[in-house]
Amino acid sequence: MRYRSYVLVLLGMLLLAGGSFVSAQEETTEDKGGMVPKLSESDQIRLAMSAAPESIARNAAIMVTDQSGQWVTVKEGTNSFTCLSDLPGTPKADPICMDPNAKQFISSMLKNEPSPSNKQPGVAYMANGGQHWEKEGKVLMKEEAGAKLVDEPPHWMVTWSFDPKTTGLPTQPNAGGVYVMFAGTPYAHLMVYQDLTKLPATG
Repeated sequence: MRYRSYVLVLLGMLLLAGGSFVSAQEETTEDKGGMVPKLSESDQIRLAMSAAPESIARNAAIMVTDQSGQWVTVKEGTNSFTCLSDLPGTPKADPICMDPNAKQFISSMLKNEPSPSNKQPGVAYMANGGQHWEKEGKVLMKEEAGAKLVDEPPHWMVTWSFDPKTTGLPTQPNAGGVYVMFAGTPYAHLMVYQDLTKLPATG
């Protein structure tokens, strides 16, 4: 029941915002993920900030990737969000902007920890989209033999363990624009295909 209530609240927020879901077939960023560490700091900052609505990105901490592949903070933030120029693991640039809980979730996943370290749900934005590995109709956490790369359109995420059985949510990308990624693992989380940077400004 708790999960269903949470999902209903989220979907209600979408309707109130007047946003529309993004088609899974839309193109995302160009193939330059492996080139991100070679970009200038200013270019990486712009890339990182493009991941979230401007109202969030302008006051977020900014992290870029240096030549050795390490994350380096080049700007301190004032709103608790952190924008990163690229997530590793796929050919395309995958900039992401995360609140503290989502940052813990993503960090744990990249370190291959048994389960995420965040104790509360987090929110992350990927307005440029991204990519995932898929094999035999299943979304994979990492590359496997025979797996193919699939583009993700602009989206945002709730980094919390959603259970498809209790929520009734699908586990694959679909026309509805909402699904549970990595279902059945500790890193299951909600994906929402929606570009919040394209919503009309309010207030």
